[in-house]
Amino acid sequence: MSYQAASTRYDEMVYKRCGNSGLLLPFISLGLWHNFGDEAPYDVAEKMILRAFDLGITHFDLANNYGPPPGTAETNFGKIFHQHLKAHRDEMIISSKAGYLMWDGPYGEWGSRKYLIASLNQSLKRMNLDYVDIFYSHRPDPHTPLEETMGALDSIVRSGKALYIGLSNYNAIQTRQAVAILKELGTPCLIHQPRYSMFDRWTEEDGLHTELEQQGIGCIPFSPLAQGLLTNKYLNGIPADSRAADKNNQFLSEDQITQEKVDKVIKLNKIAEARGQTMAQLAICWIHRQPSVASVIIGASKVSQIEDIAAAQSNLSLTDDEVREIDLILK
Repeated sequence: MSYQAASTRYDEMVYKRCGNSGLLLPFISLGLWHNFGDEAPYDVAEKMILRAFDLGITHFDLANNYGPPPGTAETNFGKIFHQHLKAHRDEMIISSKAGYLMWDGPYGEWGSRKYLIASLNQSLKRMNLDYVDIFYSHRPDPHTPLEETMGALDSIVRSGKALYIGLSNYNAIQTRQAVAILKELGTPCLIHQPRYSMFDRWTEEDGLHTELEQQGIGCIPFSPLAQGLLTNKYLNGIPADSRAADKNNQFLSEDQITQEKVDKVIKLNKIAEARGQTMAQLAICWIHRQPSVASVIIGASKVSQIEDIAAAQSNLSLTDDEVREIDLILK
């Protein structure tokens, strides 16, 4: 059967303005970091992408090295897009990035003009797209002049291969410097994608949120659930099918699931239950308390996880008392 997008897809989704731009983003965006490469079931990836779109999730976030193996998330997304979603291209925000190791040799990573432009050309070919909506410098390059990296992003927008540009994993000082260069070039920075969650608050300590607010740049955090720690999954041990139980997983190991963290999640979960929410929903709402946040990138391995977090839109706001109580738990 051919896919027909749900006619109700925009009825409930909350959209927020990205910084001072004219762009609205859904309060959650679907990230294709894991579970969309060749090592994951294609039919499940297809169902997650289509269900996300039916829920009003218009933003799909990729990078050149997403998979695994690297590149396959973009290839698979391209197949799903062209089979089912091509008619809806103007309703979608598709983003990609370059910065981490992608191919052999001296031009396969970091932030040179050579690498960034070559990588985007490869990404467009994998997805069979004429352009992406957002293209990011995935990480700062300590060896390439910032002017070169930002100049490449400016050239990419002027070439029509991206509508907007963004930064990822830059701290507040690096962001300020990059934004100044971009303003001088005439291509403003739209968005910043940092790692941020209840268990990882470096952006607050660094002053990044304040910098983004002052610059009128939207924030779209990734890893909002701390690789699944900020869900109900690990409250009663480590499930056999969980990420932490997977010995090949590089991002969450059993020794990271300490009793101290579990105790905190148990307390946080009680706040979530009092709000009529799941732990994952509360974690997303907590991130949205930051004025700079326009959207939050979630990962998923099943449709039900996307549906659960999308339901948080019915009660996104936290009271001052709830914020204080959460802060006490997290200390």
